[in-house]
Amino acid sequence: MTPISYKKELTALSKKNRLRKRVLFDDSVIDLASNDYLGLAENKEILRKAYEKAITYKSHAAKASCVVNGYHEAHFLLEEKLKKLNNFEEALVVGSGFLANLALFELGRKGDLFLVDEEYHASGLIGAKLTNAQVSFFKHNSLEDLQKKAKSYTKYNRVFVVTEGVFSMRGDILKREIAHFAHEIGMLIIDEAHSVGVLGDNLNGITEEYRLNPKKTIKMGTLGKALGSYGAYILANEEIIEFLINRAKSVIYTTALSVMDSLIAYFAFEEIEKNLIYYKQKIKERMRILKSPSLIKTLNAKNIDVLMQKQQLLLDNNILIGAIRPPTVKTPIFRIIGRINVESDIILNTINFLKD
Repeated sequence: MTPISYKKELTALSKKNRLRKRVLFDDSVIDLASNDYLGLAENKEILRKAYEKAITYKSHAAKASCVVNGYHEAHFLLEEKLKKLNNFEEALVVGSGFLANLALFELGRKGDLFLVDEEYHASGLIGAKLTNAQVSFFKHNSLEDLQKKAKSYTKYNRVFVVTEGVFSMRGDILKREIAHFAHEIGMLIIDEAHSVGVLGDNLNGITEEYRLNPKKTIKMGTLGKALGSYGAYILANEEIIEFLINRAKSVIYTTALSVMDSLIAYFAFEEIEKNLIYYKQKIKERMRILKSPSLIKTLNAKNIDVLMQKQQLLLDNNILIGAIRPPTVKTPIFRIIGRINVESDIILNTINFLKD
């Protein structure tokens, strides 16, 4: 029997400068690559509070699916916090944003329609392949194309417009009129992975920024970015959450979210609430430097070779940025995150270096 080998494929990726590696970066590296927007992943007080709460429980692990006996008090605490902060009827915490997006596409049944932004996250694109509903993609953030694709929406039982609050590879934000149009024709599903902790009066994202009707909105947020933890959550009306608990395979057939991660997220939300003015001020400063409506700044690279060379030059000077290559994006880009615990001058100088 011929041994299984992927050498040809890996060699081809290497020749194209697309081979990915896992790297353990030194703690001294200045991080402009991760999505830890508020620096909460380094906040030891949040970690201490989560640990002290965790050790009061008999079990510090979920141990099973949330529909067996894995639903833990830590999940309940976090869900109640999320409902209160966002003014939604019900909440569901899940293992990751990827799993949450797979779950959301199970809301579609035969005779339903998903209208999806073409630059929606990869997890959603995979979910779109698994649903029994019809799926149509509209041009990125284009109301005109969305309206065109939705022309015959009345013939469908349910219609979902699927988009993001802040688009992770561009840093641009959802157009308000798209959200309003989604409410006119059906339900808005919004991935707030990169907008929670960054936008809104209380930093609860685009749903708060635009004051979107929670009865016509399904919100997905992640805990592993601005919250400095891991996992995700879905906010919707009670009926939708109940349906997901009973039908979404990525909820039913996986162990519930880690207890510790749930508690870290819970205390991260409390930290933001307690120091809201400080965080909003810092975010505003970074947006001004980035000249971006979010904390993501992207710049085009001439080609992949230049992309990787400049990333390495910055790393040689102890600065890490994102070097994003196809197929994640159509053309290579530098991705800079304006983390609020990195000095403004460092961010600005990095951007200027990449522009040269």
